[in-house]
Amino acid sequence: MTSTADPASTDDSRAVPVTAGIVCALVGFTSSFAIVLAGLQSVGADRDQSASGLLVVSLLSGAGILWLALRHRVPITLAWSTPGAALLITTGEVDGGWPAAVGAFAVTGLLIAASGVWTQLADLVRRIPPVVAQAMLAGILLPLCTAPVPALREEPWAVAPVLLTWLALVRFTPRWAVPAAFVAAAVVIAVDLVSSGATVPVGDLAPQLTWTTPAWTTQALVGLAIPLFVVTMASQNIAGVAVMQSFGYRVPWRETMAVTGLGTVLGAGSGGHAVNLSAISAALAAGPDAGPDPSRRWIAAVSDGVTFLVLGLASAALATLVALAPAGVVQAVAAVALLGAFVGALGAALADPQTRTVAATTFVVAGSGIAFAGVGSAFWALVVGIAVHLVLRPRSR
Repeated sequence: MTSTADPASTDDSRAVPVTAGIVCALVGFTSSFAIVLAGLQSVGADRDQSASGLLVVSLLSGAGILWLALRHRVPITLAWSTPGAALLITTGEVDGGWPAAVGAFAVTGLLIAASGVWTQLADLVRRIPPVVAQAMLAGILLPLCTAPVPALREEPWAVAPVLLTWLALVRFTPRWAVPAAFVAAAVVIAVDLVSSGATVPVGDLAPQLTWTTPAWTTQALVGLAIPLFVVTMASQNIAGVAVMQSFGYRVPWRETMAVTGLGTVLGAGSGGHAVNLSAISAALAAGPDAGPDPSRRWIAAVSDGVTFLVLGLASAALATLVALAPAGVVQAVAAVALLGAFVGALGAALADPQTRTVAATTFVVAGSGIAFAGVGSAFWALVVGIAVHLVLRPRSR
């Protein structure tokens, strides 16, 4: 006796991972693209250059996902480095300006690719005490998460709708809270444009890549490339592998680092700061939300990659929208998008009572925003945190 599959059931089994991949891309993109634009502009990019950076990391992420997912039939998802973009915001303009920042992006990509071939380099990142890495990340995110507080005082009509929308959604559907906050911000911007009578040139909405010849300065390499590499590896690549392992998947480490690292090098001249494994949003494509059959969840990754390619085409329009935003609106969206990462990093850093002094020291230095010898606080937080850890760690008999 033979049996035939129910066509409706088959269609549903295909639709679930496809839908999950689209949701994964939409949530990841809308939750953090404003942080990418703000980070690129903070290190010297103009509006066209930052839009180009958003476009290229979107295209490279989508293309990389399609290559890895179709080749290995594993739901591997890639994205830009959101913690890395937050680092750019706190770092500010480096010696040599935007070309030197582009050069630092390229060096970061080379280091990521090298970590796939020379595993000792990845092991070196893993040997950084987790309490130091987490506290450094929390310190980087602190000023970004507090930015809406003074903005709410200065522009309450513009900032309050974003924060209230996020608060209302996070109670019932946390996954869509940040995208909803972005929609609220778009409404605020539209109302402001209508009331002011401003117009948007149609030419500003077309996506385009803008090339910048890289330059290299010691301050940019030490103060930007090294911290960007460490943050991207610790918070994205290594964390992304852990997320995939929790769902029973093995990430092809060498090939993934080659795809993301060389992709970062390829996109650096167009403003792309870093491409890496997804960490937080990876669960949307690799977990049960992508269907009950783990062997078919790679379809969700393919859907995610295609959606990223489509969303990237809106980069110029989104950059224009952000540029026209009233003061404080973009900061509010960025803050609610980063709040979860901040809470997670700070909680992990302070979890062990025996290492809280190390965590507090690293956190304070990273959050201070201090620049010494032209190098930003993230690098010095790393140095100070490791030094304090070595001094205070229990001595073996």
